[in-house]
Amino acid sequence: MLNFINFLMGNTTITKWEFILPIIASLIMGFALALIHMYKNKYSKSFVATIAILPAIVCVIIMAVNGNIGAGIAVAGAFSLVRFRSAQGSAKEIGVIFAAMALGLLTGMGYIIYAFDFLIIIGLMILFLQTSGFGDDKNEKNRKNLRIMIPEELDYTDIFTDIFDEYLSEYSLISSRTANMGSLYKLDYEIILKNVDKEKELMDKIRCRNGNLEISVSAIKRNEYMEL
Repeated sequence: MLNFINFLMGNTTITKWEFILPIIASLIMGFALALIHMYKNKYSKSFVATIAILPAIVCVIIMAVNGNIGAGIAVAGAFSLVRFRSAQGSAKEIGVIFAAMALGLLTGMGYIIYAFDFLIIIGLMILFLQTSGFGDDKNEKNRKNLRIMIPEELDYTDIFTDIFDEYLSEYSLISSRTANMGSLYKLDYEIILKNVDKEKELMDKIRCRNGNLEISVSAIKRNEYMEL
């Protein structure tokens, strides 16, 4: 649409409204996409605010560089933002960023109607996935981290096997390390309780076995979607 130099100089072949309309459409669609992402989902204010304006930013970039040799470099640079954000973001957040940038690309190229169609389709799909429970871990409430401290004379390889078989459907030793100058062992397990209401019974039986040393059971903290 625009040559980058002409764009800076104000010498364009499009009217003011032909420039403003795609930006307004991008902002509206970005805001709608941010609302969709907020529905039944954990989010930060800065992230949803970025999603709301990202389509407009991409739209302006595409209008500015379209037809220019540097277009490919500019678009590649814009998409590098995804990798930067993904360092601490979930796969779900990365997907929303891609959707926001796709909206900006479509509006920047003049396909505003198609951009609205894409928003409706992808928005409905996101809402369906968030409300249907698709991909939910059925054992999420019963999945825990178990940390046990035992004296050095106990063999931790099978000391709790009978207790675990009674109360747990699955368990795995994640790490073991020494503490207190080697007089104690700290064991970290990932477990799935057969019955979450019997968590206290499990802890009581373990503390009778480990000499009443420290025991802790905590929820496993994960991103809503696994990170890429």
